[in-house]
Amino acid sequence: MKQNLPKNQPKPDSRIPPIAGVIATALMLIGILGAIWLDGKQSDLMIALWVTAWLVGGMYILFALKVANQWEKAVVLRLGKFRGLRGPGPFWIVPIVDTIPSWIDHRVMVTPFSAQKTLTKDTVPVDVDAVLFWVVWDAEKAALEVEDYQSAVDWAAQTALRDIIGRMMLADILIGRSVIDKELQQVIDERTTPWGVTVQSVEIRDIVIPQDLEDAMSRQAQAERERQARVILGESEKQIAESFAEASQAYINNPTALHLRAMNMLFEGLKEKGAMVIVPSSAVDTMNLGGLSGMISIAQQNMPREQ
Repeated sequence: MKQNLPKNQPKPDSRIPPIAGVIATALMLIGILGAIWLDGKQSDLMIALWVTAWLVGGMYILFALKVANQWEKAVVLRLGKFRGLRGPGPFWIVPIVDTIPSWIDHRVMVTPFSAQKTLTKDTVPVDVDAVLFWVVWDAEKAALEVEDYQSAVDWAAQTALRDIIGRMMLADILIGRSVIDKELQQVIDERTTPWGVTVQSVEIRDIVIPQDLEDAMSRQAQAERERQARVILGESEKQIAESFAEASQAYINNPTALHLRAMNMLFEGLKEKGAMVIVPSSAVDTMNLGGLSGMISIAQQNMPREQ
């Protein structure tokens, strides 16, 4: 499984600032040019001492002068014991006696991490990608309490993410990203606080589930939408039936109104040319629909034809 591990810290005393190199070079050139100028004027011993002094001074400047950037601190050890933090800016150390095992960056760091093929509580393998935002608030603890604080933060984030996924159902993971973010931040921060590191935020970038399960969930969602559509249609039919039931109350004790309503419905159905309406024979006798149909036919024949 591929991990996004941070790059290693610089080696102890491996950084030589440009200003130290310039000063050391200048001192060495002064010693060499002075030796050339003194040749024949002073003894060889004096010339050798002159050159040695300037060379030693240049080498001392080269290895003793350090410069820390604005966003970092240098951890200084003297004979293996913690001496203190230096920086930002220029500072001096004693070569050979003092060492700088690490440079602590105080800027907000961004660490991507992931949990691949991790089983959820309902045994579904998922791939989760996340981003961790953290910062070192105590450089001394970050240097002395843990071997490599950047790798430690990365591994702490991955193990916390796997633990949380294993305790949650797939549905809760898919709809509860904000909940996972807050819980991850709390768990990781508890682990990294003794190292002088605080977690500012955690953000879930992507959650990938198996393709077969994704297709099944898509079909399930489609079936759920169809079910809701049928429920809505049924509710509409129920409301329409209730409206008809209320309207029928007006015709219970008023046969004349019912008769007029029936004739109006028949007229609406026959007024279009070529229309045909089939009604029960009992309705023809009850509402005199035969005479009404004849009157409508005569009226249609007498209507002027369209040119």
